[in-house]
Amino acid sequence: MENRLRPRPEAFRASRDHAHVSAVGERSARVSTLELFFDLVFVFAITQLTGVLVAGADAESAAQVAILLALVWWMYDGYAWLTNAISTDRVRFRLLLLGGMGCFLVIALAIPHAYDGDGLAFGLAYLAVVALHTAMYMRGASVAEAQAMLRLGSYNIVTAGLVLVGGAVGGSSQWVVWTVACLVWLTPWLSGIEDLVISVPHFVERHGLVVIIALGESVVVIGVGATGSALDRGLVGAALLALGLSASLWWTYFGGEAEVERALEETAPARRPSLALVGFGYWHYGLLLGVAALAAGLKETVAHPYDPLDGWAAGELAVGVALFLACDLGFRRTLALERRHMRLAAVVAAVATLPLGIGLAAAVQLAALVAVVVLALALEASSPRRPSLT
Repeated sequence: MENRLRPRPEAFRASRDHAHVSAVGERSARVSTLELFFDLVFVFAITQLTGVLVAGADAESAAQVAILLALVWWMYDGYAWLTNAISTDRVRFRLLLLGGMGCFLVIALAIPHAYDGDGLAFGLAYLAVVALHTAMYMRGASVAEAQAMLRLGSYNIVTAGLVLVGGAVGGSSQWVVWTVACLVWLTPWLSGIEDLVISVPHFVERHGLVVIIALGESVVVIGVGATGSALDRGLVGAALLALGLSASLWWTYFGGEAEVERALEETAPARRPSLALVGFGYWHYGLLLGVAALAAGLKETVAHPYDPLDGWAAGELAVGVALFLACDLGFRRTLALERRHMRLAAVVAAVATLPLGIGLAAAVQLAALVAVVVLALALEASSPRRPSLT
């Protein structure tokens, strides 16, 4: 009798999956215009990070950008998860999201001097971003999701406290404290996120738009780099090569958009959050870092396309493209999509273009990078598709 009354694990899982389906059914499958408006701040943040790389041009500036992007992307992606869980057509949530947008704007403004005087402003705005995020999740999401966010939100508050303290004390202590704060990326494995519900079409589209926005920065820097230069054939050629490189990276990411959505849809609802964390959180961090590095290199390239580059600028181009390709490959592997060996070869080839920029000219390295990515995509398109092996 006791065994008959005890719930079976299969019944529990079926009930939980049904709850996931019901919750998803109540959510929007489209990204709202408010979310797109919200993303305008991210354009500015990427621009600021690119500026740090260009101004510093050394390992210290690269480390600053890596830490700052880790902190900013953690919470910015948190807002992508948030708008996947709540309705953005309610007035109170719209106002709170606009408040979060203002806080992210302050964070972006503080980025150039976050390690040199503006760390406290960065920390205060970061704390406000975390508080608004947790409050909206608690008020707008389902009970199970609110409980999951309460556990995760406590880690976020501690992280925000570390960011605030580090920004206030400055100096070498700030480096240590902010580096420790980046460990927040590991906290979902401690708190558990399986109760978070993902509306797949909205989630995939939302992150795709963030990648578009980041790639848009690599287009904007073409104009910035060309400022003050005569519009001759040389400049036009370099600008078109730079655009071609950005377009090829766009094709790399969005060429299989439908299969990404399908793979996430076919994943058990309770397993989706962990896959989403790794694929759209961890790997997208690398994608965005690669775009920031690429944008910094393009700014130098377009400004002086037929002069040799210094080692740092040539490295930004090569490593930026290689990092984007490698993280895109890791992202697709996480979702158990088809293995694409051509992209792995392209990662190595992209790094190998470094001597071309240093020894010959920026435009030569740029052309080589375009050729590497386009050739990989062409060979990939012509090869027979095989199912992924997991």
